Amino acid sequence: MTNTLKSSLVHIGDWLSGKISNEGSNDDALLRTAEAENRWFTPHFSKTAMLACGNMLQEEKLDEWMSRYAAINQKRSPKRVGLVLAGNLPMVGWHDVLCVLISGHHAVIKYSTNDRVLISTTLNEWVKHHPQMAAQIEVTQGKVEGVDAVIATGSSNTNRYFDYYFRRIPRILRSQRTSIAVLSGNEPPDELRALGHDVFTYYGMGCRSVTQLFVPANFDLNRLFSVWTEWAYLSENNKYANNYDYHKAIWLLNQEVLIENGFLLMKEDTGFFSPVGTLYYAFYDELEAVQDLLLSHSDQIQCIVTGNSTDWSEGRIPQVAFGQSQNPNPWDFADGVDTMSFLLELSSPE
Repeated sequence: MTNTLKSSLVHIGDWLSGKISNEGSNDDALLRTAEAENRWFTPHFSKTAMLACGNMLQEEKLDEWMSRYAAINQKRSPKRVGLVLAGNLPMVGWHDVLCVLISGHHAVIKYSTNDRVLISTTLNEWVKHHPQMAAQIEVTQGKVEGVDAVIATGSSNTNRYFDYYFRRIPRILRSQRTSIAVLSGNEPPDELRALGHDVFTYYGMGCRSVTQLFVPANFDLNRLFSVWTEWAYLSENNKYANNYDYHKAIWLLNQEVLIENGFLLMKEDTGFFSPVGTLYYAFYDELEAVQDLLLSHSDQIQCIVTGNSTDWSEGRIPQVAFGQSQNPNPWDFADGVDTMSFLLELSSPE
């Protein structure tokens, strides 16, 4: 990585982190525009996402990240890499865009209609400080065609189409995942409060959002409600409230046993993917049984939130501390696939 590229990345990190007055995550007009395009993208959550992305670009983190790739400084012929971005969270596709551009390839970007503002504005700011980058960026409104590789995110059904359509080129296909929390029952209130960030940030719609809790058989779930009151404002969002009301009505008709507090429905369920406005929980007697279950479903789990030192996944599923699931480092790749290695292997050094 050249010094010029590195300094431009550090600048973008500062811009995203709100260290520049009235710009980036401090630009109220930008945050309002993002919300106007997608009502899930409230200014608070857009700013949260931008801060997390900016945190990845601190100079010391960039140095640590790039030190893992001896090939990063080798000159190579650039490839055209298609990017079909998701739009369920603000800035959710930024990391893939970042990896493609840092690795020296050309990014052919197809934005999600739900997230067309924040990433494009960030790229425009980057180009201002690193004009050479403009030649590496192409935006398409139609099909992603004429590319040498692709990174695409979609549902399981969409990915079957992607797998066929892009069958002749190298590809990373991301599908739906979620995150799990495993409690020991001995967590102090501050850890349970921090868990609220893992559950509620971005309305619980991300792959790093906790949608299933495993708790010991004698755990009092009211301990959670008592420290999660700060999230009650989520019910002010009509989309969130409609989800809450809909699932409450359906589950009551089905005579399900529910626990609720006006902004969260909790239901005992073995499923991993709870709907928006809800949270599944399951009681356990033996931690080993939970570990076996998670290992058998590792392809559905993005990360495990826990304060327990047990290796839940034998290295196959990342483990994070309470409150940290939405703050990945740049080397915490989605689905455990090293995007940078994939990109650097697309072409041989010259």
